[in-house]
Amino acid sequence: MASFEHSFGIEEEFFLIDATTGALGSPALDRLLQDARGKLGDVVTTELLQSQIEIASPILRSHDEAREIMSRTRRSLSEVVAGHGLQLVAASTHPLGVWQEQLITEKRRYDRLIADFRIVTQRNLVCGLHIHVAVPETIDRIDVMNRAMHWLPVFLALSTSSPFWNHRVTGLLSYRQALYDEWPRSGIPDFFHDEADYQAFVDRMQAAGAIGDSSQLWWAIRPALRFPTLEMRIADMCTRLEDALAIAALYRCLVAKLVANPEMGKARSTHTRRLIDENRWRAKRDGVKAEFILETTNEVVPVAKVVRDLMNTCAEQIDRFDCAEALAPIDKILSEGTSAHQQLKIYNDSRAAGEESLQALLRVIDWLKATTLGEAATS
Repeated sequence: MASFEHSFGIEEEFFLIDATTGALGSPALDRLLQDARGKLGDVVTTELLQSQIEIASPILRSHDEAREIMSRTRRSLSEVVAGHGLQLVAASTHPLGVWQEQLITEKRRYDRLIADFRIVTQRNLVCGLHIHVAVPETIDRIDVMNRAMHWLPVFLALSTSSPFWNHRVTGLLSYRQALYDEWPRSGIPDFFHDEADYQAFVDRMQAAGAIGDSSQLWWAIRPALRFPTLEMRIADMCTRLEDALAIAALYRCLVAKLVANPEMGKARSTHTRRLIDENRWRAKRDGVKAEFILETTNEVVPVAKVVRDLMNTCAEQIDRFDCAEALAPIDKILSEGTSAHQQLKIYNDSRAAGEESLQALLRVIDWLKATTLGEAATS
C-alpha cells in the first residue's frame, strides 16, 4: 500500500449574496449555471436552495495542484457570479440568512426531499466542505471508516464557520451541525461490520422506500456512491481556502495512515460512538477551544493536543505526500481560531463600539466576502 497515491477531491458549497446589500441573492439560476459551466465546466452544480452553489474539484494528486485549482476555481466562479450582481461567501451559515425567504431549486430530487422532510428541508440554509480520499479496492472502506470516526470531531473543530443563525449569535461555533441533526441518517454513523453489512443496510432502506440510493445516508463520513473514496462530510465550509486545503491534507494523511496500519483506531467499546458524539458536541460549541474526552485513558484534553498528536502520528504520510506546507495553517487555526472566531470578534468589536446589530452583521459579511477570495478585509 506504500505506493498507493490516495488521490483526493474537494467539494465546496457557497452562498450567493447580493453584491450591493449583502443579503442572500435569488439569481436567474438557469442563466447563472449556464454561464458558470461555460467558463468552468461541469464542476459547478446547483444546491438545494437557489442562494447556494457548489464547486467540485477534479481528481487531485498533490496539494500544490489542489491549491492552484481550488484558488483558480473560486476566483473564476466569483467573476461569473459578479456578472449577475452577486458575490460568493464561504461560510456554513449566512449572518443575515432567513430560511423562510429562500427559494428551492427546481429539481425532481429536491421536490422529493420536500415531500419527505418538510420543514427540515426548507430550514437547510447551510453550506459544507466535503473531502474525498481514495482507498485501495482491496481495502474495506467500512473498516477504514469505523477507525477514522474517532477523529471526526477534530475536523469539525478546525473548520467551524457558522456562529450566526437568523440574525442572531447562537452561542455555537458550528450551528450548521446543530441544524443538520434535524435530518435523519445524519451525524456519526453506526459501526457496520464491513462493506457487505453496510450494503445490506442500504438495500434494506431502499426496499422500504426510505432512500433512493446510499447518497441519501447523510452521515459525517461515508463511502461515496460513485467513487472509490471515503468521503468526510463533517467539516464546516472554510472561509479561508488555505484552511480547507489544510483540512483536506490532514484527512488524506489520516486515511493513508489507517490503510497502512490496520490496528490503528480499531479498539472500541459500547461507549465509543457516544463519546465521539460527545466530542462532536464540544467541537460544535467550542471549536478549537474545546476539550475532548479520550476513551483510551478517560483524560479530558484540549483539541490542540489531539490535533498535534494526530499530526505526529501521521508524520510519515505528511512527508510522503509533501504536504507540510499545506498543513501549516493548522497552527494558526489553533492559536487564532477559525472563521467562526473571526466573525464573532468582528461582530463583538462592532457592537462594543456602539453599532447596532445589523451594522455589526454587515461588517461580518464584508469580511466574509473579502476573505472568501483571499483579499485583505477591514473590520
